[in-house]
Amino acid sequence: MKNPGLLLLFGVTLMLAGIVLPFLMVIHVLESTFVLNFFSWGASVAGLAFGTIGFAMYARIRK
Repeated sequence: MKNPGLLLLFGVTLMLAGIVLPFLMVIHVLESTFVLNFFSWGASVAGLAFGTIGFAMYARIRK
């Protein structure tokens, strides 16, 4: 995980999962369960953290 581009890609993927899963629950494609809700929230938070770390590493390398 020393590649900032990989961290950014992983973070964006997790954040997209954190957006798509609740949308699918709202339109009743997926059943809303506690585990799925918690996973969706966790994916969004983890994606934000990985994206922030990846961007900071990228900025530090470019400086």
